[in-house]
Amino acid sequence: MVDTIAALRVLLGPGAPWQRVWRGRHVEAFRRMLAGRPVVRALLPASFQPRWTADFLTVAPASPEPTFAAELAAVGRLSDERIRADLRATRPEPLAAELLADGLTGQVVELLDWVWTHTVEPEWPERERRLRADIVARTTALSAGGWAGVFADLNRNVRWLGDGRLQVNDYPELPLSLDEAEQLVFLPAHCRRGWVVWDKPTRFGMVYPVRGILVDPTSPAPDGLARLIGANRANILARLDTPLSTSQLVAVTGLSLGTVSDHLRVLLDAGAVGKRRSGREVLYWRTPLGVALAAGG
Repeated sequence: MVDTIAALRVLLGPGAPWQRVWRGRHVEAFRRMLAGRPVVRALLPASFQPRWTADFLTVAPASPEPTFAAELAAVGRLSDERIRADLRATRPEPLAAELLADGLTGQVVELLDWVWTHTVEPEWPERERRLRADIVARTTALSAGGWAGVFADLNRNVRWLGDGRLQVNDYPELPLSLDEAEQLVFLPAHCRRGWVVWDKPTRFGMVYPVRGILVDPTSPAPDGLARLIGANRANILARLDTPLSTSQLVAVTGLSLGTVSDHLRVLLDAGAVGKRRSGREVLYWRTPLGVALAAGG
């Protein structure tokens, strides 16, 4: 769901350069969909404000492995009046007349389902691999440097203050106590900037930009490394600055699955890469030895 909300944000307006390219592939179909939906056209500007997003779009997931269908069903169980209350909380002016009719929740569900089905789901296998790779990388950072290491580059305003305090933005609102929280989750997404999610008082979370949104398939490995361990092995090692799966390496190197697997086995045996399972994938990344080799040192 957070990737669907991130996609919806991009469709509403261009952001970073990589987002503009993606938006260009989908925005005309999005506009055609909106042309026949006056309620949705009124809903969107009321849902997204510069410093706030309506709460019905930022519900924390109820399980560690949520499906889109389950998260969409959770939105579908909200009442029309709950949707309107969340919209009123984001803006001082009265709601548009289109938003006062019955069936508002159904319009929200149909909008989110359209964005998922037409723009996110076709790319989901690659998106999911990238998201899982980020989780492995953050887990490694947590093991090495604690929470301060995780938050060092999570998002612009996010920082661990110590003494059980996490700063997530620089807004002037009073601090939020999580004394009753049963769950605090961190969710990577294909977004430019993150946001908070919650289902008060027990579930809270943060969405943050995933690493590796852009993968440059042409970036070369150092010449010396290629002479030392071979061009293909050097090419693979050069890609592993963030964790990648075997299938991702196949995609970015152009090598066959068998070739990539053979080279990874050699790099593992040499101690240049490590591996860890994440869901259905096994992800690989550079060890300190691999980092030194890839740096050309």
